[in-house]
Amino acid sequence: MDGFFSRDNLPEFLRNKRLRGIALFIMVLSIAGIVLAFLFSWILGVLALAAVVTSLVFAFNTMNEISADMNRYIADLSFRINRGEQEALIDMPVGVMIFGDNDAIEWVNPYLQRYFGDEAVLSKRLGDIDPDLEQLIESHANDEGAQTVTWRDRQFSFLVQKDFRAVYLMEVTHFTQIEQRYENERIAIGQVFLDNYDEITQSMTDQDISNLRNYVTNELSAWAQRFGMYLKRLDDDHFLVFMYAKAMRAVESDKFSILDTIRESTSKQNFPLTLSIGIAYGGADLTRLADQAQSNLDLALGRGGDQVVVRAQDEEARFYGGKTNPMEKRTRVRARMISQALQELMNQADPIFVQGHQQPDMDAIGACLGIRRIAQMNQKTCYIVLDQENVHSDVQRLLNSLRDYPEIYESIITPEEALSKMTKQSLLVMVDHSKPSLSISPALYERLENRVMIIDHHRRGEEFPENPMLVYIEPYASSTCELITEMFEYQSQESEPINKIEATAMLTGIFIDTKSFSLRTGSRTFDAASYLRSAGADSVQMQQFMKENVDSYLQRNHLIELVSFVKEDLAVIAGEEDEVYDSVTAAQAADDLLNMSGVDASFVITKRDDGRIGVSARSMGEINVQVIMEKMGGGGHLSSGATQIADSTVSEVKAQLVAILNGEDEAESVPSA
Repeated sequence: MDGFFSRDNLPEFLRNKRLRGIALFIMVLSIAGIVLAFLFSWILGVLALAAVVTSLVFAFNTMNEISADMNRYIADLSFRINRGEQEALIDMPVGVMIFGDNDAIEWVNPYLQRYFGDEAVLSKRLGDIDPDLEQLIESHANDEGAQTVTWRDRQFSFLVQKDFRAVYLMEVTHFTQIEQRYENERIAIGQVFLDNYDEITQSMTDQDISNLRNYVTNELSAWAQRFGMYLKRLDDDHFLVFMYAKAMRAVESDKFSILDTIRESTSKQNFPLTLSIGIAYGGADLTRLADQAQSNLDLALGRGGDQVVVRAQDEEARFYGGKTNPMEKRTRVRARMISQALQELMNQADPIFVQGHQQPDMDAIGACLGIRRIAQMNQKTCYIVLDQENVHSDVQRLLNSLRDYPEIYESIITPEEALSKMTKQSLLVMVDHSKPSLSISPALYERLENRVMIIDHHRRGEEFPENPMLVYIEPYASSTCELITEMFEYQSQESEPINKIEATAMLTGIFIDTKSFSLRTGSRTFDAASYLRSAGADSVQMQQFMKENVDSYLQRNHLIELVSFVKEDLAVIAGEEDEVYDSVTAAQAADDLLNMSGVDASFVITKRDDGRIGVSARSMGEINVQVIMEKMGGGGHLSSGATQIADSTVSEVKAQLVAILNGEDEAESVPSA
């Protein structure tokens, strides 16, 4: 009896829980209706019973057919789904490989098998079949999502499901080639400028000028044709270049040898001509690209010329060339124009603030004193922003001497006082630096970022004020004091001239920056020194300022004892991890190393009193230490550079420097456009 009422003996539709509930509900309602009908009349009850029985039979048969049809549909759908899954695994354009516990191949679908040819792979270890694919699986086993990889000279979208021990590959070579073609055919715009064309052609005959112009044009045209670029001459000293990104990468790989070709060939003819190039890429807006190319050219010129700046929008610049020291200009026209422009800016501003870089040297302080004197010549109030608690001994001796000049000494204020005295009409003059982050008071710069003038002799770096009112950067100059000294003769001669202490401080700045007139010294350097000497600069007081204490002398000698060599001609000194050295002492040690035979460049790495690691770099000019320091976040000149690195140790910085000197750093590679 129990078997008779089992689930298997029930009608098919009653095996469905929902339909069974509906059927039970209908039967209850039907029975209730029949009972009520019999209560009113037996005839009505019989009729209701007949109608209900007929309806139930019809309803149950219909529901049974519906249930049967539904089951057949589900069974058919399940079969088709299972068959589709099997066919998809076999025929879909995605390679599938499944591994066993012992890393043996248990199954591959036909799509993946075709890459192995007729070779049987089942039950074999992948390392025995294809070590490259095994390496790809191991290296991407923990990746999230699919990665694009190269296997058998093809590109694949590659996914490893470690938990299921399955690997999926879909070939995307065609799409990768389309993407690569798109990247290769993106437009790059370049501007080529002949740095010293006007100066060179001043003393040349018309025939020589024509020959020089033809030579340069032919060389540049041959260079452009070699790399598939379009070159158009805009002026005697200005060219425009259009190129694809692929051509730009090829030119970068060539390290822009055109710079060396032009410079060396013209030097042999006693007309040393140099090029500067700015190239922009990576954008779809040609107007913005052209503006970026001009900005890159300005950066190359600001760094002294004879070099190339390649930069995309919102990316770091890449530098090439810069192998020669900037050439001294033969005219003072720009100095006069800058002096007059400065005078106009000062007449429109009140008060004026001047500040040097952090831990200022004599050149920075002397330049501040010079700007203050020019402001006074124009009857303007000027304050020197200085943190007197963080200065070197020579600057401290100068400050002590300035106490005898109350008018000057009282104009030296702290960064906090400067913030309280500034107004919307104030003018900020940044001297001996152009990086806002190196300013004594970055907060003052932020308040006056749209009212800034820059006077500097260092090569311009990537970090630079966005909207300066006036820029005077001359990398050929020996010092900032030299640039400011040239401005004095273009100021009003009726006002009080530069006094003795100011002239002495500025001459000391020139003397120190030129290493006693032995480095980066031109004819105008001696002209500036002569002017300051005639203004009362005291050589005895200069020696007092530059005196070195015994501790500093002993520290410098101790550092030199720690010297080691890289490539025989590169001297590297690394101080102790727990010993703090003065930055001037480290710089002096780097200078002393250059006096040793066989040393072409020197690098001194020490811990500073602010906890950062400082690097001072010097060279004889054959090695561009500025580029090396820029790779470490600093800058400077071709023969003099420095950087400060936070959150690091002396040994870590040394390892980074040695890697750069050995050419092992990634910065040497050419990034894709």
